[in-house]
Amino acid sequence: MSLAPTGRLHVVATPIGNLEDLSPRALRTLREADLIAAEDTRHTQALLSAFGVRGTLVSLHDHNEAEQIDGLLAKLRDGAQIALVSDAGTPLVSDPGFRLVRAAREAGIEVSPVPGACAAIAALSVAGLPSDRFAFEGFLPQKGAARRERLQSLAAEARTLVFYESSHRIDECLVDAAAIFGATRRGVVARELTKRFETVLDGPLGALAARVAADADQRRGEFVVIVEGATGDDADASLALGRRVHALLREHLPPSQAARLAAEISGAPRKKLYEERDAE
Repeated sequence: MSLAPTGRLHVVATPIGNLEDLSPRALRTLREADLIAAEDTRHTQALLSAFGVRGTLVSLHDHNEAEQIDGLLAKLRDGAQIALVSDAGTPLVSDPGFRLVRAAREAGIEVSPVPGACAAIAALSVAGLPSDRFAFEGFLPQKGAARRERLQSLAAEARTLVFYESSHRIDECLVDAAAIFGATRRGVVARELTKRFETVLDGPLGALAARVAADADQRRGEFVVIVEGATGDDADASLALGRRVHALLREHLPPSQAARLAAEISGAPRKKLYEERDAE
């Protein structure tokens, strides 16, 4: 007797604004799915209705993902075709879903990507900054001190940096970025990509911060912030500062803690500071 085939989990990208960006394959997958696991079922229902799709929806978000996994895996083992979607763009990119994907793969269930829109990649494609190597950092911490600490840890990063930010904090984010990376470091603010009021601003971080602060319209919507990576001079300056701070801190703190704090203050790589201490 042959065993019933297992189902498949489809990770489906949906539009970030313009509905024409939904691919024919994604639309077919949503039409044929036995179940659609959605970050916000109301949001996804509006998308389905726009295309005349009748689908069975189940909620899957940050607060219930762990509880939903067993039930979804059981359906997949029974042969169900399940589509995983987020509110917009590619699932798992600063959105829920990785726990389900990991559990499905560990269970031997096939997981298939249905590619499409992603705000980070869309912004990077029009930024005019180096894109051969980049670091996606997602959303920065909401609180100012934690946000500045995270930015400081990236000050010497040579790759182009990509962040998501909300309308509530975009002005503070740019002010902090200009202060930590330097007002002359180049950046891009991509707002409401593919939507009616799409804007892409570029220039030195200090000028970008001032422009956004002066225009309330530029503080509305959803944002991708891109920052040019550190040059050799930036990295050398951060490392020099890190070495000085590390030398002072390690007289009073354990080596690992001294290296961590020196890295947070200077933006120099923690591992390099720690290893240099061991080499002395």
